[in-house]
Amino acid sequence: MRKGLKAFILVLAIVFISQGIVHASSLLSHQWRNKPSLPQMFPEVYTNVEGILTFRGSNERDAPSYGLVHMVRHQPKIAWEKRTKSSSWGGGAGWTGQPAIVKWAPEVLKTMNVNNKFLSKPDFKEVIYASLDGYVYFMDLETGEETRSPIKVGNPVKGSVSVDARGYPLLYVGEGIPENGTIGFNLYSLIDQKRLLRVNGKDPFAYRSWGAFDSSAIFNRMDDTLLVGGENGLFYHVKLNTKFDPERKTISIKPVIGKYRYKIKDNAYQGIENSVAVYRDLAFFADNGGSVQALNLTTFDTQWALSPLDDTDASIVIEAEEGVPYLYTGTEVDKQGSKGDAIIRKINGLTGQVVWQSSYPCFSLLGDHPVNGGVLATPVIGKRDIAGLVIFTIARYGTFSGGVMAALDKKTGKEVWRLPMNNYAWSSPVDVYNETGKSYLIQADFAGRISVISGKDGRKLGSLNIGSNIEASPAVYDDYMVVASRGGKIYGIKLE
Repeated sequence: MRKGLKAFILVLAIVFISQGIVHASSLLSHQWRNKPSLPQMFPEVYTNVEGILTFRGSNERDAPSYGLVHMVRHQPKIAWEKRTKSSSWGGGAGWTGQPAIVKWAPEVLKTMNVNNKFLSKPDFKEVIYASLDGYVYFMDLETGEETRSPIKVGNPVKGSVSVDARGYPLLYVGEGIPENGTIGFNLYSLIDQKRLLRVNGKDPFAYRSWGAFDSSAIFNRMDDTLLVGGENGLFYHVKLNTKFDPERKTISIKPVIGKYRYKIKDNAYQGIENSVAVYRDLAFFADNGGSVQALNLTTFDTQWALSPLDDTDASIVIEAEEGVPYLYTGTEVDKQGSKGDAIIRKINGLTGQVVWQSSYPCFSLLGDHPVNGGVLATPVIGKRDIAGLVIFTIARYGTFSGGVMAALDKKTGKEVWRLPMNNYAWSSPVDVYNETGKSYLIQADFAGRISVISGKDGRKLGSLNIGSNIEASPAVYDDYMVVASRGGKIYGIKLE
């Protein structure tokens, strides 16, 4: 009896271990152009630079805040605001629209064309924000004053910028709408703001012709590479060959671009709209068809791939447990029609095995200007006093205009608390902590309300309403939060 049971368990283990390989071989075909030759491994610490340098702060997409908060009243207050220009998509920022906030090293700061006032300002921190108006703005975190002239990209930007993880003066900007007839992604020198690279998103190698880049790039500071996904369905690996000379105030790149394309059975929408997440030598991304896959950066082959569910634009978030990366991800209600289920999953990143799964019935607005429900906000991986929780924000749940924040137990997927929302949110929640490890969540919604929420139990503690839709995701540095609205403004918010 016991021997039979052991044999049965062994068979299950073999199936479990091989599940990802079976998925990859039976569901997915893929091809590289300029396949990289050297294996890639991301460091345990994404950057040694103080600040938020890419969407959600790291290659694991788990760090949307930097430093500590000192809130007493739990009442956000506008410290400054800046009106942007406008395009056919308006101004301000849309989804995902997170700024970068950087405290430059002194030797780097002096190489850049930052206004003299800020070159000598103690503890200077610069906000870098790309807008729907087609410009990238540079501001002082504390005052909102312009620190240098904007960069004119020329197309509306819907995604989030990235700064080189080494703290080099190198900026990634993806374009969201082909307003000027072309579309792609760019790298700019922040010494003189000149463009060093432009990659055309309308690529004959891609299976899809839509060439937008809402994905935020990540830089590997150890081997001088950049990774980013495109809505054309291509995964880009760029060997930069960077030369930065602070004494001469010069930076140059000689990029070698590798491109990976794939087809997954029953998936007609390969577009990668979320930001690629990486753990060591494994890159993870989902796509507009709802597939999830892992790409091995040592062999540059597919580790595993899962069948499509529904459009998945929220970025995958990674947390390692005893050396195993676990992924937290959720789908929208899009291909299902006007209503359906948003599926939330925890996935073993080594095998592709689903550890647990939950579903939330949601609505979706169809038509020429669709507004999807489900998970569009990237989840929070709890830390410190909420280390056992993962928090998802789900749009159009309960009512057509409503939503819910749900804190789930990381081990079981069961709800620990929920906070019903009168107004749905695409904006990603941000977890912040005080010096004792007490957690707070900052959540913005489509009605323009910014709420401070207790991480332990979901109680709303305070709020601020700026009066216009916030789709963008905030970044927080100590007691300052920066976020833009669809109303054409960028806001500096003091968390008091």
